[in-house]
Amino acid sequence: MAQDKLAGALEGVDPEHYGPQYRDHALEIYKTYLEMADRISERREKANSFFLAVNTALIALLAKDAFGSDTASPRAIEVLVPVAAGVLCYLWHRIIRSYRDLNSAKFKVIHTIERQLPLRPCDAEWESVERGKNPKLYLPFTHVEGVVPWLFMAFHALLAASGIPWAAAWAALRGTG
Repeated sequence: MAQDKLAGALEGVDPEHYGPQYRDHALEIYKTYLEMADRISERREKANSFFLAVNTALIALLAKDAFGSDTASPRAIEVLVPVAAGVLCYLWHRIIRSYRDLNSAKFKVIHTIERQLPLRPCDAEWESVERGKNPKLYLPFTHVEGVVPWLFMAFHALLAASGIPWAAAWAALRGTG
């Protein structure tokens, strides 16, 4: 049912009304659409590289400061920066999901276009990996990349926790500090 709805949304001018260049133009549109899907993947890679670099730099700086200093008094930056970095990680996670959903939608359209072509290479490729249902044949990249922001979030939480003077906080809560 969804495939038929998508096919209906994809339909434009029928070949008789379009003219003799219908097939050529349809093929060009298909090729352009494939390039657009590839560009989405490139943008996704760049976004991941950016977030990975920022998080790695923040952890390196904060870990050195948190575990490499002899000062007993915490600074607000030791807690606030990791909290902000955790928010950044959540945004990274949302961007990954957004790109995943956009890619999924693009490939649904590609598969629908291919139903009108003599060959269906993308659909055949998808079928060759059992449509992503067999992780031994294919593990979607989003399953792997989706874990990374959560790992960084955990590291940032540990760094934030290391910046809190727990003994002093506990003493203050008990009224002995």
